[in-house]
Amino acid sequence: MSASTSSGTTDAPVPDPIPGAELLAALLDGMDAALCAFDADGTVTHWNREAERILGWSAEEAVGRPGFAGWAVRRADAGEVQRRLMAVMDGPGRQVHEFALLRKDGGRVLVRTQSAGVRGADGKPAGVYCAFSEVHAQIDLERAIALSEALFEDASWGVVLVDVDLRPTVVNAHAARALGGGRTTLLGRPLGELITQGVEDLEGALQHVLAEGAPPAPAELWVTLRTGDGDRRRCWRSGFLRLASPLAEEPVPLGAGWLFQDVTEAKLAAQEADRVRFRAGQLYRASRSAAECEDPMEAATSSLDYALAGFADHALVDLVAGERLVRAAGTPSDAPGPCLPVAGGGIPLRYAPGHPALQALDRTGSVRASAGAGPAEAAQEWATERRWPAGAVHALCVVLRSRGRTLGVVTFLRSSHRAAFERADAVYAESVADRVAGSVDLSQVVRDGRGDVRPPGGGAGPSGG
Repeated sequence: MSASTSSGTTDAPVPDPIPGAELLAALLDGMDAALCAFDADGTVTHWNREAERILGWSAEEAVGRPGFAGWAVRRADAGEVQRRLMAVMDGPGRQVHEFALLRKDGGRVLVRTQSAGVRGADGKPAGVYCAFSEVHAQIDLERAIALSEALFEDASWGVVLVDVDLRPTVVNAHAARALGGGRTTLLGRPLGELITQGVEDLEGALQHVLAEGAPPAPAELWVTLRTGDGDRRRCWRSGFLRLASPLAEEPVPLGAGWLFQDVTEAKLAAQEADRVRFRAGQLYRASRSAAECEDPMEAATSSLDYALAGFADHALVDLVAGERLVRAAGTPSDAPGPCLPVAGGGIPLRYAPGHPALQALDRTGSVRASAGAGPAEAAQEWATERRWPAGAVHALCVVLRSRGRTLGVVTFLRSSHRAAFERADAVYAESVADRVAGSVDLSQVVRDGRGDVRPPGGGAGPSGG
């Protein structure tokens, strides 16, 4: 029974220690590596369960035998094997050897051994212990380690390991460069600190991997990175792996592995090629449609309808009338619809000086304009001041030229859900404007009842509004 102290507490009973022999036996049998030991005379003194699994000999059959001769090694090889194993007893450190051992069923197995000497209490050599494993298992382990080292040092794609909280725990050099940080500075930081847009998709994929396992195919994720030079939009082709501990009986999730390659340039090139093919097809369809129109102005608006698909939300056609511009055709200002001639047109447009359409006339070229970043009220005011439909935030004005004359301007407008016009968009719009200008010119000739389609006087017409 335990004794009570003066403070009222009770001393806990001290458990009896586990006997040394039982503890040693349990440790040896629980090892993942096969282990045997020899005394100074070469007699087997210890033999664990893994050694029994590999060679088939039980501890009762192995312990007490004088070396491996005749049962675990061929007699012809026994002397050399025994000499090499016991040689380590008189030297420092460990030695590594490979031997062909015999299984109990007569088969042979190539093993890699690590042996070291054992000294007694008096410091004198007392024997040798030898840990061994099948060579193919050892090579598999070394390959796995080598692969891991290569992935985290020299791989040409990004490798990131995240824990169950989706925080990076290991980042290779390629991934660190792609994410815009150092291999150590990125560790433990939430992915949302590195990625401003697209982080929800990435975290969703990682959570799915932790719950369900790796997806059957790589996924392409578009993300926007926060960098010192501003935001960068990238496309990463990503593969995912669930990591589980190999030491547990039940799979214990350690996190997820994320491997990715930057395919932004290839994706942008593919998108551009698709866009060029689509626009070429639209121009072809517009030409075929315009050829079937009896009214040249209908041919012009038909060309604009084909051009708007996937390109812009609105199109406006303003024609030169003396010193001003008048609206000749346009799409509905309040909803998507076809481009139609303006009923009762001819009213001059009150464009303020510096208006993009007037700039296009002055330059005889294309002019791009945008409302810029800001509140919706500012964008609304920007469109209203320029006499454009509400919601327009990006504009592209292209001059209409035919037979050496400036006929007017066609304006393409985009709302906020589209990107601003780029140079490639201007090139496409100019191709459309050439077709529209030809139809508008023919419409004016037909309207005026002139049979001669040459420019009056052979010179240029009015060039501005």
